[in-house]
Amino acid sequence: MNSSNGQLSPAAARLDLYAAGLSSLCLIHCLALPLLVTLMPLAAIAENELVHRLLVLAAIPVSLRVIWKTLPVDRNWPFVGAALSGLGLLLVAAFLEAVSAYEESLTVAGGTLLCAAHLWHWTRQRGKDVLHGLPAGADQR
Repeated sequence: MNSSNGQLSPAAARLDLYAAGLSSLCLIHCLALPLLVTLMPLAAIAENELVHRLLVLAAIPVSLRVIWKTLPVDRNWPFVGAALSGLGLLLVAAFLEAVSAYEESLTVAGGTLLCAAHLWHWTRQRGKDVLHGLPAGADQR
């Protein structure tokens, strides 16, 4: 965080995009996999519950890092609530056997909510005059 203007660092801004990408991978895995399984027998390996759990476990630290960096800057509670709700749905779907009948629906809802939260947060930060401590329009590579 840049303490002089209260903005997040460029690395924190990229974390939103990484987190949205991970959420999108969860959605693609969940929605496209049934089709791929019918087309390619080797894709059945990805149907393993371990894949779901690994994707969720990869999303947690990235999302929590963005949340942690956001709170001191602007206390963006709608983003925090949506991101934590999405993570919660993903965790329930991946690790709670009692809801296995609803696993796909919970995963889609959680992944969509988490991805939307990160994309909304990212676009909200880009809309400011200063983007995470850099002048607007600065190269973000």
